[in-house]
Amino acid sequence: MSSSDAQLHNVFVYGSFQEPDIVKIMLDRTPEILSVTLPGFKRFRLKGRLYPCIVPSEAGEVHGKVLMGLTNEELASLDAVEGNEYERVVVGVVRKDNFEKMTVKTYIWINKDDPNICGEWDFEEWKQLHMPKFMETFKKIIELNKNPQGKGIDDYTKILHENLANAPSS
Repeated sequence: MSSSDAQLHNVFVYGSFQEPDIVKIMLDRTPEILSVTLPGFKRFRLKGRLYPCIVPSEAGEVHGKVLMGLTNEELASLDAVEGNEYERVVVGVVRKDNFEKMTVKTYIWINKDDPNICGEWDFEEWKQLHMPKFMETFKKIIELNKNPQGKGIDDYTKILHENLANAPSS
């Protein structure tokens, strides 16, 4: 299959990947990024973690971004980073600029009854309090990904937990 035949993916992000600097570390480029709303879900904090999760919620609505035109390899990198606690699903979002509906992929928290789900996650607060530490940790993960030497998804998840675990969940 030639690269021109490869399918491109649009992915809804609602946590740290809303920040273009984080996306650039992960993808080694900055794709087109759109502001959107995802109806039917709610975003939550996770105790002891610097990243949020979303779970279905009829009355909920999550504001986030869509990363446009990701390659299969870039989607595989996202899968690795999201780990096995998230499930990649297809959802419908609404663009903020023209209210057009789009079908995109996103990652939802598998365990919707997780006792570590607690309260609202705030992107602006995350940027101010936790972004530098997150970027440093994320760079380590991307380096591992480039030179895996047998490292798998569980190793990435472990690095995230070790480096970001004792974060104050303000």
